[in-house]
Amino acid sequence: MVGVQLLFSVLNILIKLALNDGMDARVLVAYRFMFASVFLCPIAFFVERKTRPPLTKKVLLHLFLCGLFGFTVNQNLYVLAIKLTSATFVTAIANLTPAATFILVILTRLETLKLREPAGQAKFVGTLVGMGGAMLLTFYKGPEFKLLHRLPHPKLGHISEAHHSHPPSTSHQIVGSFLGIISCFSYATWLVIQAKVGEVYPCHYSIAAIVCFFGAIQSTIMAVCVQREMEQWRLGLNIRLYSSAYAGLIASGFAFPLLSWCLRKKGPLFIAVFSPLMLIFVAALSALLLDEALYLGSVLGSILIVGGLYLVLWGKAKEQAKVLKEDNLDHQRQRGELE
Repeated sequence: MVGVQLLFSVLNILIKLALNDGMDARVLVAYRFMFASVFLCPIAFFVERKTRPPLTKKVLLHLFLCGLFGFTVNQNLYVLAIKLTSATFVTAIANLTPAATFILVILTRLETLKLREPAGQAKFVGTLVGMGGAMLLTFYKGPEFKLLHRLPHPKLGHISEAHHSHPPSTSHQIVGSFLGIISCFSYATWLVIQAKVGEVYPCHYSIAAIVCFFGAIQSTIMAVCVQREMEQWRLGLNIRLYSSAYAGLIASGFAFPLLSWCLRKKGPLFIAVFSPLMLIFVAALSALLLDEALYLGSVLGSILIVGGLYLVLWGKAKEQAKVLKEDNLDHQRQRGELE
């Protein structure tokens, strides 16, 4: 999981470099899922050809929605947020996903809000703390931390001085914040749909391949509607190609199956606990490679968001432990009745 978070951290840096080089955000997302589809489709076909159940219209519709909310909408908003703000800023916002998922399942009545129980209180308070951290990130800047700027900065030959990151304006920071928050809710919607699909179609490689394929089609249509200049679509041996290929082949094609393997081994809570690591990696890499400034508001907001994340995770862990205990008691009673 440490390796997975590092892979995703490098992705955020490469995305920012490509955007600084003038690449259109929607074109970058479209190329990402093109590369991912080309990588994953053959793997899914050969690995799961004997175990894959029939693909019904209902499953296909759910996978289309997964591609729409989890990839097309989520990634376009996420990349645009990085363009308007910074990689560190958006990485911090992304830790709101568990809180967004909690709000969504309450609104859709998939779960009930149990405020009389400690687990429900922790999830509710964690959500409020996380959202408060996001607001602090958005509206408070504060003094700059210059600790990382004292370290030696490597020279990036393909990036000129004109392409280095500059502090975002207040309007860009506010718009980017809300785009990042909406992307969290879009990702949470994908999680809910994906959970239902996984129950009836338990083929991780096939799901990833089909969803990436739908994401590629949807993202390409969106990008073509917005950006029709061929110059934006042309890839050479430059940061645009490297970012697109890394995003599709490594961050999607390689990291997603690895994430699924960790998920099967340790469960979703174990995976979520490592999320704040990416914030640390991205903050360090952004300061060293992108010369991005780190402000007090970003640090305090990130601390609140991560604190809210762990409160939500603690509440969820308590609920799961309670359900498991009740299931074990029911199983023991049934065994006693049979004996």
